[in-house]
Amino acid sequence: MSFSRKINAKRRKLTNALTKNVGNQSLDEQIAKHPNADIKRVLISRPNHRLGNMLLITPLVQEVIEAFPNCKIDLFVKGGVAPILFENYNQIDYIIKLPKKHFNDLFGYFKGWFFIRKYHYDLVINGDKNSSSGRLSTKLAKGTFKIFGDIDEAETSQYKDFVHIAKYPIYNFRQFLLKIGIDRRQKPMPLLNLKLSASEILKGKKILDDLVKNDKKTLALYTFATADKCYSEDWWNEFYQKLLTAFPDYNIIEVLPVENVSQLGFKALSLYSTDVREMAALFANTSMYIGADCGIMHLASAALTTTIGLFSRSNLPIYEPYGNGSIAINTQSCDTDCCIASIKEVLNQS
Repeated sequence: MSFSRKINAKRRKLTNALTKNVGNQSLDEQIAKHPNADIKRVLISRPNHRLGNMLLITPLVQEVIEAFPNCKIDLFVKGGVAPILFENYNQIDYIIKLPKKHFNDLFGYFKGWFFIRKYHYDLVINGDKNSSSGRLSTKLAKGTFKIFGDIDEAETSQYKDFVHIAKYPIYNFRQFLLKIGIDRRQKPMPLLNLKLSASEILKGKKILDDLVKNDKKTLALYTFATADKCYSEDWWNEFYQKLLTAFPDYNIIEVLPVENVSQLGFKALSLYSTDVREMAALFANTSMYIGADCGIMHLASAALTTTIGLFSRSNLPIYEPYGNGSIAINTQSCDTDCCIASIKEVLNQS
């Protein structure tokens, strides 16, 4: 672990310890004070700028909209990617943004926090119970009801996937709904969803067709990731050769990261784009996406593409892709042959 990562880990541990008791008023107490719930304006707080973390709150946004179809939602986020990801969500009235480099722009940083006091919300939801800034902003916002994420886990731990970072806010939200007389416990779990338009998907098809120049189905690879989540060139080259052998009737393309690097040495047909919606539209036209745990993996999942997540860490239950036949593979216990067998099984079921 690098020095900066060690410092950040210690910082998070300290701030989590300082904020763990923020928002300790139970929902039962809040509801007792306001028994007649009328939810029209909602604030979801997720002060983070990472692509994956923004996509992982799309299921919660959908759940809130389904529960309260006429409500308006404000997102308290950090950085500029959220407006791009949520541009087809009509119920989002506006998005409050924090600057990415807030330590170099303290005025802008505090101005962003000031804005969450501008309105009174009927409901405020912390999108990540382990986020110190999420807990503090939820506390600071003016709201009738506030969900910090600390609902008694005895009520929700019955679900085997409760620990998933996109799902537990929904399970917690559903417990709140149940307490105000709305039962959504049997409803399907919303998927990550970018809500690509028909025209975007058509554009993605044209990009793919121009790249492969044939009618075969396509597997999309993304070989980049950060730190130890990034597999070596040797691993990817071995895996790629086995993919070519196992799936001769498929195109195999590589989507390149913003760094414009390839763990395959650019051996496959490749696409470089910095437009995340364009990349998602391309994924939407492929049979499968395969890549390590990273934001682009969640982007493919949000394009409603069958997604194979390759995990080298033990955080698979928290971040694994789900829906659309997606699976996660623990590469600590599964070699490249095992990965190929799992991919074959998924494709045979599609």
